[in-house]
Amino acid sequence: MTTYRDRAEAGRVLSDRLTALIGDPDVVVLGLVRGGVPVARIVAERLGAPLDVLVVRKLGMPWAREVAFGALGPGGVQVLNDAVASGLSSDDIAEVSHREQTELERRERLYRGGRAQLDLTGRTAVIVDDGLATGATARAAVAVVRQLGAHRVVVAVPVGAQEAYELLAAEADQVICTQRPPDFGAVSVYYEDFHEVSDEEVAEALTATA
Repeated sequence: MTTYRDRAEAGRVLSDRLTALIGDPDVVVLGLVRGGVPVARIVAERLGAPLDVLVVRKLGMPWAREVAFGALGPGGVQVLNDAVASGLSSDDIAEVSHREQTELERRERLYRGGRAQLDLTGRTAVIVDDGLATGATARAAVAVVRQLGAHRVVVAVPVGAQEAYELLAAEADQVICTQRPPDFGAVSVYYEDFHEVSDEEVAEALTATA
């Protein structure tokens, strides 16, 4: 098992697996808000590609929010993990979905600001996150970028669970996952510094790569 010093180091290691995309004018790197953005910033810099953000909200179990039963994305995209969501009532799902939709819209306003709406027509979208646990958020992201016209969808993460990797491999055109430990646990275990990424850190990354 490899432990990353922080998200920047994870981005450097991950970008070494994406060198085939260097110089490709169709590539755009999309950091999943918020934890994926510092990783995506390094990847975008190394690929010489533009960086943007993709706001996707995890739908967490009411009594254990870190356990995802699905995710939401812009444009009304919703992905449910049926195996997990089957244990919830429709009222539970609706309540959590409403709360997360409100937060998704707030973050869209905050991060997109005056930025143009994402147009991925004909582009290769590289979706970057800091880790892949259930895969629900990344699956929603894949669905979103397909709706936005992406020609090719690559999911790139520094670490992930094997089951989530296999789910994504069936939906994305390519999945790059630097390590897939047999006993995955939580994403945070694979980082020495896994601080909560702030809104300011996301805004700074976008400004630095503009």
